[in-house]
Amino acid sequence: MARPRRIVLVRHGESTGNIDDSVYEREPDHALALTERGRRQAEETGRTLREVFGRERVSVYVSPYRRTHETLDAFRLDPGLIRVREEPRLREQDWGNWQDRDDVRLQKAYRDAYGHFFFRFPQGESGADVYDRVGGFLESLFRSFEAPDHPPNVLLVTHGLAMRLFCMRWFHWTVAEFESLSNPGNAEMRMLVLGENGKYTLDRPFDRWREPVPYWVTG
Repeated sequence: MARPRRIVLVRHGESTGNIDDSVYEREPDHALALTERGRRQAEETGRTLREVFGRERVSVYVSPYRRTHETLDAFRLDPGLIRVREEPRLREQDWGNWQDRDDVRLQKAYRDAYGHFFFRFPQGESGADVYDRVGGFLESLFRSFEAPDHPPNVLLVTHGLAMRLFCMRWFHWTVAEFESLSNPGNAEMRMLVLGENGKYTLDRPFDRWREPVPYWVTG
């Protein structure tokens, strides 16, 4: 099995929805573009990625959303060194179709009270649903490592929640640990690095906004 030396996860750059949540009432979530600031963020991250990868080959998986594709384009990776596959299982959490801003704000308040992992948006997904599809992707990813010529690097261009859930699944974090972590910022990256002991470690932790509190602990 040719396991990659690095698995890099990157959140998309700032999108129009990150600065104006009313845009969800007019445009589908998957169609939202990067802002100019988001493109600059992605270009800066791309410079870092090109230094990390050097002239090594990279297997790239990208969410089908417009903002993730635009982020990947802004990285300016050498097309001769990358193999790009669109991966729908790395898409953003589904919050329903056309979104009423006031209703979404109410649903977010419900989610904060109920728990981000288990709360399911009406006509949408829960964090647990996203965990399941990310887990399915991980199984496919592991199978790809069986190819003897698998690239030494994997790059996932995705969304903040998917990044946290990928790491939760990989490192066997509890739900309470997941709930205690914040999403990375726009165009932020995290890297799983293969050590000499054959195990992967995260290059830096996610920011934590509280200590983990298990759901089964009651007052």
